[in-house]
Amino acid sequence: MNWSVWSIDRILILFVSLAFLVLGIQVTLFHYRQNFNHKSMWVPVISAPLFFLAGFILTWYNAPWLHTLFLVLMWLGVLDGLIGFYFHFRGVGIRVGGWALRNFLIGPPVGLPLMFSALSVLGLIAVYWGAR
Repeated sequence: MNWSVWSIDRILILFVSLAFLVLGIQVTLFHYRQNFNHKSMWVPVISAPLFFLAGFILTWYNAPWLHTLFLVLMWLGVLDGLIGFYFHFRGVGIRVGGWALRNFLIGPPVGLPLMFSALSVLGLIAVYWGAR
């Protein structure tokens, strides 16, 4: 089953998939800089390219199983981002001086995992929008 038009859900899925490509590159650079000192750092590094591939393929080939896969991956993305936020926020707190402003500036970026979750929510909106 192919797409017949460039509907808003199709455009959003394309945007989300391309955004995960860019976000995945940034996350990989940040976690590489920290030498992947915690195994959980691999989760967004591996999942972001998968999110990109699933969404990009779904943009061109509108198969029901791809919709389901993308839906599941987006829910995992929401969870991944929230868990990442916990680790990043905790990482700021364990620095000398605790949750001081300077630690938020030089410590792990607490906003980046929330962006991961927010982008996943946008993907969910696109999928559920098209399902109505």
